[in-house]
Amino acid sequence: MRRPVLTPQQEDRAIALLGLLGGLVLIAFRVYEEPATVPRWAVLPPLLVTAALEPFRRRRPVLTVTVGGLAFAVSVFYGALLATTIMYTDLLYAAVIYGSRRMSRVLHLSGGVSVLVLSTLTLVYTDAPKAIAVMVVTALIFLGPVWTGDVVRKHRQEAENERLRAEQTALLSEMDRREAVGAERARMARELHDVVANHLSAIAIHATGAQSLARRQRRPEDDPLVAALAVIRENSVQGLAEMRRMIGLLRDSGGGAVDESYTAPDLAAVDSLLAKAGAAGQDVGLAFELTERGERGELPAPVGLAAYRIVQESLTNALKHAGPGTVRLLLEFGADELRIAVDSPYSGGEDRRLPGARAGLVGMAERAGLLGGSFEAGPGGGLWSVRAVLPRALVTEKGEGRA
Repeated sequence: MRRPVLTPQQEDRAIALLGLLGGLVLIAFRVYEEPATVPRWAVLPPLLVTAALEPFRRRRPVLTVTVGGLAFAVSVFYGALLATTIMYTDLLYAAVIYGSRRMSRVLHLSGGVSVLVLSTLTLVYTDAPKAIAVMVVTALIFLGPVWTGDVVRKHRQEAENERLRAEQTALLSEMDRREAVGAERARMARELHDVVANHLSAIAIHATGAQSLARRQRRPEDDPLVAALAVIRENSVQGLAEMRRMIGLLRDSGGGAVDESYTAPDLAAVDSLLAKAGAAGQDVGLAFELTERGERGELPAPVGLAAYRIVQESLTNALKHAGPGTVRLLLEFGADELRIAVDSPYSGGEDRRLPGARAGLVGMAERAGLLGGSFEAGPGGGLWSVRAVLPRALVTEKGEGRA
């Protein structure tokens, strides 16, 4: 069970209430100086004044310590009450903590003078032992709270300075980190542009040239070579567009303008994916089938993009590794989640047409995980199965869903 935390104002009121109650108890039992000759009503007003000043000790330190000193003097003259003395020392302590540095110097000086004067008068009119006792008691009353408050204030100031220094260091570290990330993003963008994008551009240019050559040779449109060239050019142009979009995002390190002309793909383009995969898989004996269940409805952009990429990577993996047969894609749109299932023929041998680094599987798992979904892939029953479950509502950091 958590202990309740009081605000500063509540703490001050609690101190005032406890001091007042304690003083009333002491007055009721006549626990004050010379109870035989001093009536109870004479020690009550200073107690009430110091208790009334406690709630204002943070906001009005000069007023509280001044009026509190007068009340304490009256209390000493008419009959010293322990509760009044304790609350007065608290007012001195608060005046040093919450007042100005000038207030601290004034209290040090006035406290020292009070101790010196009172102990000297006691020595003159009585004897040395009593003077020493008065010196000790008055030093505890007038100088003890002031010294304690001064030490606490210095420690608080040092802690505040350390906090500010730590914040400044964290800010500088964050700026260095952002600068390093920006430099790395710029380097990645340059590499993608100078290497991958140039290769895709070359592929698209050569495919276009090959198509022109095929037209000059008057090859029919249903010629497998012409169809393959069309698929190569279309994929290279689309890949180049996505690559340029990615380069723009990498170069945007914050505050930069990003080209928004490119629209992130979603499941609306799944038919186009299947058409391209079917055209590319004819030569290796692959066919593709799509089955949809449920109402597609509106999907958040990140969910639609992740689903598109998972389907795209699954079909690409089937073209690279699957044996002859039918690749079946199932999209099941539930009320709360989207299920993706891809089953492709799998022989289990090592005679794959193209090598793989399994980076695509890792990427699909990461996309599903970032959205709070699940992903699994593996062989079984002569098939390579891919299963992904994506929530239809995005999950915020607080765990609340949003459409």
